[in-house]
Amino acid sequence: MSSRPRRAPNILESFNFAFEGIIHVLRTQRNMRIHFTIAAGVLIAGLATDVDRLELIALLLAIAFVLITEMINTAVEAAIDVATTAFDPMAKLAKDITAGAVLIATVNAVAIGYLVFSGQISEHSSRLFEKLRDAPAQITLVALVLTVIVVIGTKAWTGRGTPLRGGLPSGHAAVAFAGWMAATYVLGDSQHRFLVSSLTFIMAVLVAQTRIESGVHSTLEVAYGGLLGALVTLVLFQVFS
Repeated sequence: MSSRPRRAPNILESFNFAFEGIIHVLRTQRNMRIHFTIAAGVLIAGLATDVDRLELIALLLAIAFVLITEMINTAVEAAIDVATTAFDPMAKLAKDITAGAVLIATVNAVAIGYLVFSGQISEHSSRLFEKLRDAPAQITLVALVLTVIVVIGTKAWTGRGTPLRGGLPSGHAAVAFAGWMAATYVLGDSQHRFLVSSLTFIMAVLVAQTRIESGVHSTLEVAYGGLLGALVTLVLFQVFS
């Protein structure tokens, strides 16, 4: 007895299968959810900053490239997991290659986003820092005093950590974000101000992340440290610049 041939899906069913695949990746893959969130934020920022048509096309292509490679990576990993249950060096290599493809797509997207938004962000950030520079010193000092009061109160309440390890706030995060704020002010109106400020901010975030991942500090302790370092530097530059 011959089996009946399977009916080919119609157009509507094909679209349903495609959407099910996207939804499955979103439900099961954390990185895909992160990419979707960032993509939404980038598109909203593009509308808010009034990017032109070519810039919008570049952003859309970069977003699609990242999402597609992430889905291909997930599909390859699922296929390999079904094909073999034992460790296979070639299976690991295939997974590493697809992960590398996602990394390339992500770096490319970051570069495109920087080229599209750098000019406008630099202009807005320069205005923001000029406003902070011209702000009354009393306001900044009050903000700093309130922050210190909260930090001291939290230390007294928790009773955890030592001066150099653990506890609230994180000294590493405070120094890193102080360096970011100092680099931003030292450059003044230099044409490289936005680039250097962005790089030092990313480095400060990475320092804060390592303190959290190593288990030395919590997210709250790192956040307080970064805020404290940035505020102290802001006051110093505002008073002495």
